[in-house]
Amino acid sequence: MSRLISTGPSSFIPENEIIGAIPLNDSTVMFLEEEFSGRMDNLTQVMGLHPHYLQAFLRCHYYLLRMDGPLPLHYRHYIAIMAAARHQCSALVCQHVQEFEQIGVCSDWLRGLEFCPQRLRNLNEINKILAHRPWLITKQHIQALVKTGEHSWSLAELVHAVVLLAHFHALASFVFGSGVNPDPEVTEVNGVTDDLCPPAMAGLCTCHLTNSNRANRNPLHNPDTGSELEALMERMKRLLEEREDDDASEEEMFTRFEKEKKESLLVVSAGFDEEVVPPSPVARFVDDPSFGYQDFARHGEDNPPTFKAQDYSWEDHGFSLVNRLYSDIGHLLDDKFRTACDLTYYNMASHEGVDTSMLRRALFNYVHCMYGIRYDDYDYGEVNQLLERSLKVYIKTVTCYPERTTRRMYESYWHQFRHSEKVHVNLLLMEARMQAELLYALRAITHYMT
Repeated sequence: MSRLISTGPSSFIPENEIIGAIPLNDSTVMFLEEEFSGRMDNLTQVMGLHPHYLQAFLRCHYYLLRMDGPLPLHYRHYIAIMAAARHQCSALVCQHVQEFEQIGVCSDWLRGLEFCPQRLRNLNEINKILAHRPWLITKQHIQALVKTGEHSWSLAELVHAVVLLAHFHALASFVFGSGVNPDPEVTEVNGVTDDLCPPAMAGLCTCHLTNSNRANRNPLHNPDTGSELEALMERMKRLLEEREDDDASEEEMFTRFEKEKKESLLVVSAGFDEEVVPPSPVARFVDDPSFGYQDFARHGEDNPPTFKAQDYSWEDHGFSLVNRLYSDIGHLLDDKFRTACDLTYYNMASHEGVDTSMLRRALFNYVHCMYGIRYDDYDYGEVNQLLERSLKVYIKTVTCYPERTTRRMYESYWHQFRHSEKVHVNLLLMEARMQAELLYALRAITHYMT
């Protein structure tokens, strides 16, 4: 029987596998002492399974919310609330409601979107598009924000807002994907926070509220786990050998991408239509709640053109634009992206000395494939070889509608792998999602500027 874990930092991961599992270096400890008064929140503890990444994340996160930038502090936390609320992520919403309250201004805004300034409400459109269908964003959306008279945004302010939106959409994916529990301290605050986050909800991950957490077998005792791991190792080895001989044409590479993109349409969780997430008190921060994810490639419809990474990439285009309009954030984002993608311990479950770069790239590129982004130098045939169906279901859920993630989905793939390895998967999904949103938004800003 699968026991629900309702205490500790995560509802998916036993507490003793997180608390003190991996020592942090001195600079990270000093930062946490200053930021959290010596006590790490649940999100940071789960991320702490990968200390090197945690450092890169905290530097970026802290800069976005606390350091010099185009937007005032209370705007930053309100935008974080608006972004997290798109996915009903009460853990993040409550945290930033509390941060907003501590600033001590404009407390009326916490009553809901209708009480905040029109200028912030004007972000509703790109908030929902970036969260659910980022390929729809155009230069007209940008123009509407920067040319609205007294409610207008400067380009620098808009870039700051867009990065915050993408950051917290993606962070919601990590929170739900890793079963991160709300912090009890946040639910103990009086006032608006108490209304949003009643103490009875403390320590209860939203994943408990879905209907897919009924008792199921303990995956660690699955007799097939050994053969599953060995088969994956064998496929990786074979693909590496085939790369030497594969001289596929440009047309063939494009066909493989299109095939994978279309197959992603068929990836849905069992009973998805019946699986209803209960109404959330954070709905007051959501405009047009019925607007949600739709597949980039849809059957029988005119689909938007594929986003060709060689025409607009993070490295060659997005990085320089964001750095020019919001000083230094490009470097911090780039460090975070690279750290997540390059992170490796050369292990796969019980195997040591393994090059996992092929698997890491498949995870990252599969997310971008679902968002219609294609790398012309990547063979998308590898995705089908490396990512089993249950893993694809998990990836799509965590990335596209994270509030529907359940522990059963988390347990359904890679049965023999460590929890820290599954958290690493979630870091890759989070960063791939954030980069995809930024690419679409920054391309639209570039089009507006030229």
